[in-house]
Amino acid sequence: METHGADIYTASKLSGIDKFSIIDFSSNINPLGITVAVKQAAMNGIEGSFRYPDIESRELRESISSYESVPTGWIFTSNGAAEAIYRIVMHLKPKKGLVTAPAFGEYESALKASGSAISRYTLREEHNFKIGEDMLDIIREDTDIVFVCNPNNPTGQLTRMDMVEKILDRCSKMGAVTVIDECFLDFVRDKEKYSTVKLLQKYENLIVLKAFTKIYAIPGIRLGYCLCSDSGMVEGLKSSGPPWNVSTVAQVAGAAALRETEYVKRTVAYVEKQREYLVGELQNLNIKTYESHANYILFRTKEINLKDEMLKRGILIRSCANYEGLSREYFRIAVKTEGENRLFIETLKEVTEII
Repeated sequence: METHGADIYTASKLSGIDKFSIIDFSSNINPLGITVAVKQAAMNGIEGSFRYPDIESRELRESISSYESVPTGWIFTSNGAAEAIYRIVMHLKPKKGLVTAPAFGEYESALKASGSAISRYTLREEHNFKIGEDMLDIIREDTDIVFVCNPNNPTGQLTRMDMVEKILDRCSKMGAVTVIDECFLDFVRDKEKYSTVKLLQKYENLIVLKAFTKIYAIPGIRLGYCLCSDSGMVEGLKSSGPPWNVSTVAQVAGAAALRETEYVKRTVAYVEKQREYLVGELQNLNIKTYESHANYILFRTKEINLKDEMLKRGILIRSCANYEGLSREYFRIAVKTEGENRLFIETLKEVTEII
């Protein structure tokens, strides 16, 4: 059964290849890797780990406040973005939630765990997986929460700001909370055009979800946050789960990461160039690709055994068979280093000749 990407542990057992020898294209992590400054901060955090972490994440929240230009009272820090998603749902206890499909599976998982009914807006391939105005018709008086991933995972497609504002207006009218997941927006050129952080003061029903995981290449540290101008919501998130949810290591590493502005700029340029290379090579192999603005690419091929064959050769890719609205013909790959990307294409050519 397909679950998340990044499961090199199961892949190792299935393939017999050492887990750290597998080249993981299933996980969308910054190919430039963790910076020296963030790594050093994390190690310094270990030195202070004989004490409990700051239950309020004060230093980290101050850093986020400066970085995002929002008050500290609007910030909730979390053990990765996934924890924030579950806390939001557990706090609100929605009777009905709306998600797009395909999209990140944790929205539905959290809603199901809370007993919420789920409705879906299907992102259609013939419309390039873009949200259309017909989504507004599905947001009704019985809709309590709406999740939008921007850019969307796994398609990499962006939703324009005017469309996002229409969703926010509709949700406000219907009394629904809107969660905009911007965890991959840092990989987008001119991200300010698409970020809803600037709309927080206007919409109290808006929650913006962020993560350090992808852009700063620290998935193992587990750190995310969300922003909301409704102080009652932020306090509700704090009380919806256990205290000390963010470790000392994560807090100091996150504060250090937010200072790495040049690193992020280099990342955006690097990913853009390597994404163009991968898309071009996939198209040369007559493999259908879809427009992406993130650090991953969705593609479609009739070679449904592609994941298994690539894994035999030490490369793990993400089957999208378990995404609502996709099938076994769809796969997602991360944009990695130039050398790894070239190896992927060489291996893909070898595999497609066999199967």
